[in-house]
Amino acid sequence: MILTKSLNKLINRFKINDEISLIKTIFFRFALYIYLLMENVKCLIIGSGPAGYTAAIYAARADLNPVVYTGMEPGGQLTTTTDVDNFPGYPNGIEGPIMMQELQKQAERFGTDVRIGHVTRVELNSEKGKMHTVTIDENKTLYAKTIIISTGASAKYLGLPSEQRLIGGGVSACAVCDGFFYKNQEVAIVGGGDTAAEEATYLANICSKVTMIIRRNEMRASKAMQHRVNKTNNIEILYESEICKVLGDNVVEAIEVVNNKTEVKTKIPISGLFIAIGHQPNTEIFRGQIEMDDLGYIITKGKSTKTNIPGVFASGDVQDKEYRQAVTAAGTGCMAALDAERYIGTL
Repeated sequence: MILTKSLNKLINRFKINDEISLIKTIFFRFALYIYLLMENVKCLIIGSGPAGYTAAIYAARADLNPVVYTGMEPGGQLTTTTDVDNFPGYPNGIEGPIMMQELQKQAERFGTDVRIGHVTRVELNSEKGKMHTVTIDENKTLYAKTIIISTGASAKYLGLPSEQRLIGGGVSACAVCDGFFYKNQEVAIVGGGDTAAEEATYLANICSKVTMIIRRNEMRASKAMQHRVNKTNNIEILYESEICKVLGDNVVEAIEVVNNKTEVKTKIPISGLFIAIGHQPNTEIFRGQIEMDDLGYIITKGKSTKTNIPGVFASGDVQDKEYRQAVTAAGTGCMAALDAERYIGTL
């Protein structure tokens, strides 16, 4: 009796003549719902930085109908950069967020489907030609013939609220990218490894003074890099020291440094602060399926972007711990799209 009443209500709601038609309608709608949740794509690009969008441009022009999922940081690290002066094609420079918007528009002009969403799980198939299963935001499933991983690497910061507030306002994680803007000015750099030492000597050629802040009582950098730093006259090293506060309203004006042993605090006027304590590749969801090095960077084969899984390719900073530049990321994005196109051609 209750079931009959419920069916009559549904029949009246959908304006259907009988129960059979109602069942067909419900089945059709359910099938459509399942189809929307499970989608097949020829080329899935995970990540939307220079590597991801360049891969999308090339993949779209090759009729691979790429789908890009932007991830949690649409546009990648460049969206936190105010000015980009070292990317070819912009003689007057360009703001990082605007550059990424233009790359997205260029990719979309060729038919790329750019979607806001975060890949939460992957099941990669080791058999050539088989589909890879990808879950988006925990509730949508995609089946991809090829995958281009362009999830990048996130710079490690100190975690100070005053530091986070001034990222893009004098706080940077890339001396090569932003050092030029501090020509003939005093800057500081945090870190004691090879990267910090290399960036300190790079900055010393541009800036009037570079203060290196090292938490330990020695540098972790190689002896060769230490010699380079010690021989550079305008680099001052503060051992056993840490930054406790970055000072400035809208831009960096100074830092407050504390000596770990004496607990004496010192205010150092600077206009730029560079953090060189490492990067973390965004590869956690691929761990156990794709070959990585000890730091979590994806290992690619030879001069290609191929991974150990057929049909899965890696581009950008997620597989590059050496250069980490927008232009090199874009180059590997191009390579990944070409590798994906050739792979599909062999199936």
